[in-house]
Amino acid sequence: INKSSYVNPEHLDYFKFVGRLIAKAIYDNKQLDCYFTRAFYKHILNIHVKYQDIESEDPEIFKSLEFLLNNSIEALGYDLMFCVEVEEFGVRSSRQLKDNGSKLLVTDANKQEYVHLMCQMKMTGSIRQQLNAFLEGFYELIPRNLISIFNEQELELLISGLPEIDVDDLCVNTEYKNYTRTSQQIQWFWRALRSFDQEDKAKFLQFVTGTSKVPLQGFAHLEGMNGTQKFTIQKDTRSQDRLPSAHTCFNQLDLPEYPNYETLQKMLLLACRECSEGFAFA
Repeated sequence: INKSSYVNPEHLDYFKFVGRLIAKAIYDNKQLDCYFTRAFYKHILNIHVKYQDIESEDPEIFKSLEFLLNNSIEALGYDLMFCVEVEEFGVRSSRQLKDNGSKLLVTDANKQEYVHLMCQMKMTGSIRQQLNAFLEGFYELIPRNLISIFNEQELELLISGLPEIDVDDLCVNTEYKNYTRTSQQIQWFWRALRSFDQEDKAKFLQFVTGTSKVPLQGFAHLEGMNGTQKFTIQKDTRSQDRLPSAHTCFNQLDLPEYPNYETLQKMLLLACRECSEGFAFA
């Protein structure tokens, strides 16, 4: 959603119409060739967004917030306030994240709140009017209490349908970090992915790329935040008890060095089905 759409005085009517259109497609069991961010599906379902959701939209902000959470602000010497600089049409201004935010210093004690408010502003607050108009149109046809039985992964598949995923094409267009194509875990990985049914393959694609959309020209043209970005499997050298994790902005899967096929298959399937927020810090 473009936060500057207000330049068109009728912009909210358009958002309301799109909300109705998507709800009508769901009601009529018609799939649409459209895909949204994880945060947007959560808004439809009335699920609170988390700071991890911003990774697929703005990986640089995600990295800076993750760094802030994992390090002492006092040690870093940061002088942050509960406000943020924004720019619209070349004009810069300061926006407060809470009352008197420009006078409230961010500390190690309150940095969790700062990160939460920053992400709320980026993913919700700055587009609140447009979002409310869309939801008003959507809920006219499908009430909130009915659509809320789904999670964000299921809602995407409900709107866009189950994709046909060519595992062989994905395999040919995959890069490896600290693994090779002949590594035992990589052989097990492709065997496991081929064993998935169509729905679980779609959930795998959602898990590692943030969407179930298959590139029109094949996985050689898979897009990341910085243009074409092939699917990458990186060795996770931490505990073998960990689930695989994903960096959706880089189309990257961090795969632990599991000791056998059965463990890898179980952990990968569990991550795809249950870890709809399976982000990690790159």
